[in-house]
Amino acid sequence: MEQSLSYIYQDSSFNPILPTMSDIKRILYLDDEENNLVAFKALFRRDYEVHTTSSPQEAVQILNEQEIQVILSDQKMPEISGVEFFELTRTDFPDAVRVLVTGYADIEAVIDAINKGGVYRYVTKPWDENDLKICIENAFEKFFTKREIENKNIELVQANSDLEKFIYSASHDLRAPLVSIKGVIQLAKLEGLDPAAMGYLDMIEKSTSKLDAFVQNIIHYYQNIRSEESVQRVDVNELIDLIIDQYAAYEDADKIKITKDINSSSDFHGDAYRLRIVLGNLLANSIKFNDPNKSSKTIDIHVVQNVDKLLLRFTDNGIGMNADALKSVEEIFSQKTTKSPGIGVGLYLVREAVSKMGGKISATSAPNEFTTFTIEIPNKA
Repeated sequence: MEQSLSYIYQDSSFNPILPTMSDIKRILYLDDEENNLVAFKALFRRDYEVHTTSSPQEAVQILNEQEIQVILSDQKMPEISGVEFFELTRTDFPDAVRVLVTGYADIEAVIDAINKGGVYRYVTKPWDENDLKICIENAFEKFFTKREIENKNIELVQANSDLEKFIYSASHDLRAPLVSIKGVIQLAKLEGLDPAAMGYLDMIEKSTSKLDAFVQNIIHYYQNIRSEESVQRVDVNELIDLIIDQYAAYEDADKIKITKDINSSSDFHGDAYRLRIVLGNLLANSIKFNDPNKSSKTIDIHVVQNVDKLLLRFTDNGIGMNADALKSVEEIFSQKTTKSPGIGVGLYLVREAVSKMGGKISATSAPNEFTTFTIEIPNKA
């Protein structure tokens, strides 16, 4: 086989043309028996553009010069077998649909053809004209259907990319007026307005803050899926403190007792930006879904940091999640509790960030009792 392969490559330059959509159906038939080639061309010349040859070298040359959608090859030939020819050309011409023509019942050859040569079907010689026509027409249908799906996928990827860019740009443009509104509200509060007016300003400020947080989540989502992982040494304890300070002004945050338990035996190296997304959204979730009926509201942050991984465990005694909510906890825009209209963007961002860092996340909860999120992230020191 090695002599046959090197012989074929010797006179052929393997520079396959890029596949293009074409209405012309082209078929190539390789067979060492001239009578079979003549009969085949006479049978299909009115339906397809037919190329026939008894030379493996010429067959390769035809494949280089034309987009051949369907290739037929005889199995038993003096220079090379049909399986060997398909295996040889499979890498350079992966889109072509292959049909093996065999004149003897050799199940081993058929299995070999399917495994090595990527054969779509096989037909026996002498062939039945109707069966052969159906086989070839099905092969063309398979080729063009696959090509259409590939083109649709390319269009879909481009459309998604354009949509993500638009959302990111729009989110950035939205943040500027939101920040301005929040600043004006703060200035208005300094004017010493009457209580009714102050109440209205508080309502506006809370709604603006929620909208700003949502816009920031959209920006985080885009940056998370677009940017590569950036590994650096991260002081997890310091980062948690920064996140706690950041959410200190969050509604009801002053009513919740936050405790930390840090066990570290090694420096942690990972993506600080994505870790900030994880910590921030988990803390925001725990604050947002606190139980107003409980006099003692707690959030416990447990950290184990070693040479292999970073283990984060967030536990709160808030309103919790029921069984259905737990099942959908990883689905974006799903309602996570029975008492809150939360849309779940934060948890989706957590999941995506953890995934980008090669980690895993799980959750346990009981309604009106507790919720625990456990995250494991590899230490990439």
